Amino acid sequence: MTVPMNRFRSPLRRRALLTGSLALTGALALTACGSSDSDEDSAGSGKTHTVKTAMGDVNVPVKPERVVVLDTAELDSAISLGVKPVGATHVEAESGFPEYLPKEKVSGIKDVGEMMTPNMEAIAALKPDLILTSKIRHAAKYDQLKKIAPTVMTETTGFPWKENFQVHADALGKRAEAKKVVSAYEAHTKKVTEAIGGPAKAKQTKVNVIRFVEGADIRLYGEQSYIATLLKDVGLGRAPISAKAKDGFSYDLSPEKIDLADTDVIFQSTYGDPKKAKQTQTTGSGLWKNMKAVKSGNVHTVEDELWLQGIGYTAADKILDEMQADLTKKK
Repeated sequence: MTVPMNRFRSPLRRRALLTGSLALTGALALTACGSSDSDEDSAGSGKTHTVKTAMGDVNVPVKPERVVVLDTAELDSAISLGVKPVGATHVEAESGFPEYLPKEKVSGIKDVGEMMTPNMEAIAALKPDLILTSKIRHAAKYDQLKKIAPTVMTETTGFPWKENFQVHADALGKRAEAKKVVSAYEAHTKKVTEAIGGPAKAKQTKVNVIRFVEGADIRLYGEQSYIATLLKDVGLGRAPISAKAKDGFSYDLSPEKIDLADTDVIFQSTYGDPKKAKQTQTTGSGLWKNMKAVKSGNVHTVEDELWLQGIGYTAADKILDEMQADLTKKK
């Protein structure tokens, strides 16, 4: 698989090497997925329905009971829909499941290996009746996976997270629950908008999201990213530079050009060692200290795992709470 220029260029995390520009390329490729009426599958557990996926139509159980998920977005979707998978991958060797997910929701889930190299034997041993992942992650392993269980792949991950969630809900037999999740999210975004002064005030507030990444340039997130969809749904304005992001995903900056990221509000996170990520160097510079957002006290440090690695409605709910708290904080 060709490695795109996206979340990380650092070898620290292979997961992130697969998200950015390919995520944008596939963003519109799978936005109309649905299922057919149920039919009988004599080889399976009974009734099945057909889910339209990035790999073609796939027959899955109407009510799958043993689900394995192979990325964090699929794990978030399952948890958001009240489903505890029997197995899930982790993002990197030294980490487990995302900490933003409630511990009781992930307790007991079997770790089936690192995200990009799932353990096929471990997956098969769980006897799943459904596997959820994406083409961008595991297209090369599709033939192996589908021999274990019906495998539903979206085209990509990240930016088209809302469309992907509907595919996951369809495959899990949770379309009614999905409507409730989406409705709650929409109500939450409206609540945040009102809390920060209403639609007009939100639109006037220009926001940038930047990330210091060990082994890579400073990343400023563009419009075709997961976090940008949340900003848009709240109605927040974006600084013009966000529209210059490569492939819509991100715009890379050096510490010497960090002032290009200046705007009314900045949310910042750091992945890796702050010194190696140039975070210490950048935020200690005169260029940084003279930025409008810094001088006005409107730079907010956020958790990288949640804001820039979390993808889904459970992550969004927590991000929205933090966003509201930061944007309404009295100076």
